Amino acid sequence: MITREPEFYSKALNVRGQFGRFILINCRNAGLALLVLWEALLDLRFIFSKRSRPMVLEQFYITGIKSLGVITVVGLFTGMILALQTGLELRKFGQEVNIGAAVMITMLREMGPFMTAMILSASVGSAMAAELGTMVVSEEIAALEVMSIPPVRFLVMPRLAAMMVMTPLLTFYACMVGVLGGAIVGNTQLGVAFNAYFDNATRWAENKDLYIGLFKAFIFGIMITIISCHQGFSTTEGAVGVGKATRRSVIISFLSLLIVGYIITRLFYK
Repeated sequence: MITREPEFYSKALNVRGQFGRFILINCRNAGLALLVLWEALLDLRFIFSKRSRPMVLEQFYITGIKSLGVITVVGLFTGMILALQTGLELRKFGQEVNIGAAVMITMLREMGPFMTAMILSASVGSAMAAELGTMVVSEEIAALEVMSIPPVRFLVMPRLAAMMVMTPLLTFYACMVGVLGGAIVGNTQLGVAFNAYFDNATRWAENKDLYIGLFKAFIFGIMITIISCHQGFSTTEGAVGVGKATRRSVIISFLSLLIVGYIITRLFYK
């Protein structure tokens, strides 16, 4: 059941009680979010059903096509900034030709997945939390349950499927746009020929960098969806609560992306 009665806790007597309650509540919320994830993963078998197909396609459009513009701009200027800052330092040693490898590896390993996930968290994830939160306070979720329509299958599964597919694709696109932006800066401001730039970039970048970057993006897409949907389902206090849930979803997503991104990098690059 998504809908539930509000919970009230007695006032903590001291700082230790407040800290303990904080830990217990957050562990409980994490467990509820994992249950939503598990149910949504099980419901993926209905992705091609007649009822689910239109919603899945709609989420693919919202997540992918409508995000292309901002991801293009962010990816392009991320690559340009990386190339400029790296090139200015490498030029002191006469190695500015190596900016191709620096931009390519950095975009594939870290900046591509991270910047894409940040954009999707701020745009798509916040919209998920706000939409589901509004449905909760207006009792639309309760109405779905009364009609025996599983809210997770109807609302979370299409969003999860779209994010699982589109986040890696958008990450790859952002990486390629970033590398192109780096090439433009390298050629116009640092005097690095396009051929030398791309030859250096492809020579030193490995397939592992691409695979790890796409794996990060896949995990990030799942995290953004579940965090945002869980915060939306947990909305209370009416319209004010919708704003709070939206803000919490973005903050928690940003922090989780940073922490999990570091952990994945640490595990695969020792």
